Amino acid sequence: MKKIKSPAELEKLRETLVSQNNTDKPWVTICCGTGCSASGALDVVSSFEKAIKEKNLDIDITTKVTGCHGFCEQGPLVVINPGNIFYCKVKYEDVEEIIKETLLEKKLIDRLLYVDPLSQEKVKTEDEVTFYKKQLRLLLGNNGMIDPTDLYDYLGIGGYGALNKVLQEMTPRQVIEEIKNSGLRGRGGAGFPTGIKWESSYKAEGDLKYVICNADEGDPGCFQDRSILEGNPHSVLEGMIIGAYAVDSGQGYIYVRNEYPLAVKNFSTAIEKARDYGLLGENILGSSFSFDVKICRGGGAFVCGESSALIASIEGKAGEPRDKYIHATEKGLHDKPTVLNNVKTWATVPLIIEKSAEWFSNIGTEKSKGTMIFSLTGKVNNTGLVEVPMGITLKELVFEIGGGIPGGKNIKAVQTGGPSGGCIPEKLLDLPLDYEKLIEAGSMMGSGGMIVMDENTCVVDLARYFLSFTQDESCGKCIPCREGGKQMLSILNNITQGKGQEKDLDLIREIASVMKDGSLCALGTMAPNPVLTTLQYFPDEYLAHIRDKKCPAGVCQALIEYFIDQEACNGCGRCLKVCPSEAITGHKEEPHELDQDKCIKCGACTEVCRHEAILVK
Repeated sequence: MKKIKSPAELEKLRETLVSQNNTDKPWVTICCGTGCSASGALDVVSSFEKAIKEKNLDIDITTKVTGCHGFCEQGPLVVINPGNIFYCKVKYEDVEEIIKETLLEKKLIDRLLYVDPLSQEKVKTEDEVTFYKKQLRLLLGNNGMIDPTDLYDYLGIGGYGALNKVLQEMTPRQVIEEIKNSGLRGRGGAGFPTGIKWESSYKAEGDLKYVICNADEGDPGCFQDRSILEGNPHSVLEGMIIGAYAVDSGQGYIYVRNEYPLAVKNFSTAIEKARDYGLLGENILGSSFSFDVKICRGGGAFVCGESSALIASIEGKAGEPRDKYIHATEKGLHDKPTVLNNVKTWATVPLIIEKSAEWFSNIGTEKSKGTMIFSLTGKVNNTGLVEVPMGITLKELVFEIGGGIPGGKNIKAVQTGGPSGGCIPEKLLDLPLDYEKLIEAGSMMGSGGMIVMDENTCVVDLARYFLSFTQDESCGKCIPCREGGKQMLSILNNITQGKGQEKDLDLIREIASVMKDGSLCALGTMAPNPVLTTLQYFPDEYLAHIRDKKCPAGVCQALIEYFIDQEACNGCGRCLKVCPSEAITGHKEEPHELDQDKCIKCGACTEVCRHEAILVK
């Protein structure tokens, strides 16, 4: 290993790496992000390594462990090149066959191909998978191509070229103007213009300035930041270095959840490699610019995703927000000017510098530029990470990329923006996904959480669930959030238990207004959103819980009863065997009966009944 002492040396190394890349040689990429690893991807890797070694194919076939490809539910994922052949749900025992049939004999293995949920057709290549077709994978695209622990892999796809350009050709002021002209907005939730934030810090007085990467991703079901850090950590690091150059910062921090061990490991490796090669530390690439990065591990407090609470946590204080009349760009970490951006924001910066602000600003809408990564989850056929241009509609995302709703059921709503976001009803599915349009609908972009709900979802229970999450995660510093959330949750609990009154709905709106006006941070001001939007778009469902003491979706246990359809029941006994309260009785091959007094409404009987004989009313 030799430190790179100039931009010219970096380009020479890159040219060497590109020339050594033999694209004709078969190579296999195995997704080993957290999702695929949980499904057995590491066993698949060891099986490939073992089989290739035993068959003396080391020279002929290359295997590469990569980060997340995005299509997590189909993992472990294996992509074979040349040919871009896409195999899903690969198991340890499939590897020998893949090597023999596909790598050596150029034949497809039919059972490992992806089956489109709508057309039921089998798909050969990754590009043909409907989940990927309409995506624009600017940030995630390289995840499936590189080994995240190998700096040479990142250099080989143009990595650190943007940093090279900045140090050779651009002043800090020019870098800031390029980011401003691009229209890049913060991807962590608020959507504040990145260039303006940088400019404010650039102009702030102080001999010491900081840059921070917020990787405290706490929304339930969100894992975009984790996947970028696991799969392409150098893209984030390069963005931070460029940002530090622009605002004249010598020290950076990344605040990452301790629950993300692979992200911490791969980013730590990226820092070490960058230091070793002169891309981080003193006199970067032989210039007069010096900058380094430290990792801070968060303890899992959701509120620490808020900028001032995160800064307090880095300082060793309790993770609590502060009043926003003090801006971090003027007085942030240790009361010094500080730029804090999200993982996705930092990873976008090298792309803008490399391809130009004009290129980036041509993607998306008038006010929301570029792409956004969503965690598409819930009642949808294709779940995973989806990167799309700003302005795509919810309908396109759910039905063309997500493959529609399982079982042919109707869509009810889509929750966007995480636990503090809002519920978008079916009638608004043509809504373009950008910052302003989502806010107009009562929701928000947030950090990219997206949960699809079908007709069997109870929106009252959903609102109660999200509010219980934000209430649990409240730091308790301010009264509107601490007490307002507690009271609103109590009202929702009563409604789902059949104890609600119509006047409660007015009280909910009143409490929400106080929380929005008086809370210290966005956790409190945004916490009422799921309740307010479900109340706005689904008032009849609330009234059914209150007036009729019924849950139309059959979810709220206190408001439902289970019955056995005597005509549909064939007496198979499956429900009788799983009933924990012995509420079901009957003889074999005769219709069973259910004792309402003994039934605890656990739903176990509905899960095992094959004849749809268990009715919920």
